[in-house]
Amino acid sequence: MTNPSQHPIDASVPHSARVWNYWLGGKDNYPVDREAGEKFLETFPGIAQEARAARAFLTRAVRYLAEEAGIRQFLDIGTGLPTADNTHEVAQTLRPDARILYVDNDPLVLTHARALLTSTEEGYADYLHASLEEPKEILAAARERLDFDEPIGLIIIGVLAHVSGYGRAKDIVRTLRDALPAGSHLIISDGTHSHQANVEAQEDYNESGAVAYNLRSKEEIAGFFEGLEVVDPGLTTVTRWRCEETEFGTPPEVDGYGGVGRKS
Repeated sequence: MTNPSQHPIDASVPHSARVWNYWLGGKDNYPVDREAGEKFLETFPGIAQEARAARAFLTRAVRYLAEEAGIRQFLDIGTGLPTADNTHEVAQTLRPDARILYVDNDPLVLTHARALLTSTEEGYADYLHASLEEPKEILAAARERLDFDEPIGLIIIGVLAHVSGYGRAKDIVRTLRDALPAGSHLIISDGTHSHQANVEAQEDYNESGAVAYNLRSKEEIAGFFEGLEVVDPGLTTVTRWRCEETEFGTPPEVDGYGGVGRKS
């Protein structure tokens, strides 16, 4: 595990992991994050619902991989701050021997890494301080912790939009998934620009000094799955992917899409 002191926390500008934590009702954030989060909510109140929906999508997708696809290894890039139903908790509930490597580049996430490392005795969980923009470095570290002769579940939730160029983002995904063995799965979700209020709120946030988040279209997100077998029901808004019906009916649509693809 990387030494937290090597990566000082910058509390002068918002950070997406901490703002996301605020929207999810967490306490691991700073005044600058809460201010940015509230300003975003003023323009696009739906972002809080979208944050919760994306988290629920992650839970359902990991459950699918562990329970139905037989995946017992996970590479979770863009982990975010610990909250309920972390990847290792969901996976190891179904497969106690599951192995998980978390990757994030926020020093505050690093300081909370021990909260993530509550693995089962049969399984494994570790944390790597690295950026999505460094796929080859991530893979090198992952090879030391995961078995690349067996399928791996690659998870990239809510962070690809931080890569400014779409072509660059596709290259990163391609580099990561090309290194994975057959039978591996890719889980992706990201925000889209379907709602004008979301676009306006995101533009304001990007001017705050934080790392910009570049909203993309559903079609662009679909491009990350090119060459993979997309699992039913395909690329959908995150609330509609294998959604669980309740007495209140079908969950509402949100401005974010997600899906799961399998590598042949």
